[in-house]
Amino acid sequence: MHPDQVDISAGTVAALVASQFPEWRALPIVPVPSDGTVNALFRLGDDIVLRFPLRPAAGEERRQELADEQENARRVRRHVPLPVPEPLGLGRPGPGYPGFWSLSRWIPGRTVTPREMGDPDVFAADLAGFVTAVHAIDTEGRVWNGRSRGGPLHLADAEVRQALRASGRLTDTGRLARIWDECRDAPAGAGPGVWLHGDLMPGNLLVRDGRLAAVIDLGAMAVGDPAVDLMPAWNLLPASARETYRRALAVDDATWQRGRGWALVQAIMALPYYVDTNPAMAATARHTLDALLA
Repeated sequence: MHPDQVDISAGTVAALVASQFPEWRALPIVPVPSDGTVNALFRLGDDIVLRFPLRPAAGEERRQELADEQENARRVRRHVPLPVPEPLGLGRPGPGYPGFWSLSRWIPGRTVTPREMGDPDVFAADLAGFVTAVHAIDTEGRVWNGRSRGGPLHLADAEVRQALRASGRLTDTGRLARIWDECRDAPAGAGPGVWLHGDLMPGNLLVRDGRLAAVIDLGAMAVGDPAVDLMPAWNLLPASARETYRRALAVDDATWQRGRGWALVQAIMALPYYVDTNPAMAATARHTLDALLA
C-alpha cells in the first residue's frame, strides 16, 4: 500500500517477543488478516494482539506516539461504556524490524460491516453513547495540536482539491467539490474542542451478535472539533440510522455540516491512494462518497 512499508513475518515477531518479552515466548503467534493501512497485526496466544507499524521508525517521536496512544487508552477506558484496547507494553526495534511496536489485550469480535450489523438504529445509538462519553472526558486545558484531525476544515482545502483532481475517473468530483465548498465554509464550533476518537472507520468498530462490542485503534485520538466523530454517519450507517446517530448526539446544523466535510476529507483522500492497493479501504471510501452524494 505504501512505498516505504515493510513486511514482517511471524518468525521475526516470535524472535522479538522471545528477546523482549520472554514470559510470553512459548505462546503461538498467528498473523491477523486486516484491511488496515497503518499496522500489521499478530495474535499472541489467546489474549494478546501485537501491532507493528507498516512504516517502522526507531526515533523518539514514534516511541512517544505509541506511548501516547496507550496513555489515551488508559484514559478513555475509565469513562466509556464499551471496551477499548488495554495496553500491555511497548516493543523496541530489533533484528528484522527497525521500529517500535505495541502490545494490547485481545478483544473478541469482528469488524463491522452492513451485513454484520444487527439493528442499525440500535448500533447507531450504542456508538453515539460511546462518542458522547469520549467527548465528555476532561481535556485538562488541551487544545487542537495543529496536526491531527479536528482543526479548521479549510486547512485541508489544498489536499482535498488535489485528491479531487486525482479522482476524476472514480467518482462525481464536480458535485463533491460543491459539497466540499459548503462544508469547508460551515461556521466553526465554539470552544477549545473535546477529546475525539478521531478515526471511527468500520475497521475500528467490533461487533458481536450484531451489537457494537468494542472500539479499537486510538492512534488518532486528540482534542479537536467534535464533528470529526460524525464520520460513521456516512462511512457506515444507512440513512435512517444516520438520523438516529445525529439525534442521539444532539448535533446542530453547523456541526453536522462539518461532519460531512470530515467524512469527505477522509474518503476523497483515501480513494485514489488505495484504489489499486487496498480494495476494502477503497470500497469504504466509495460508500462514504456515495452517501454524501445521495
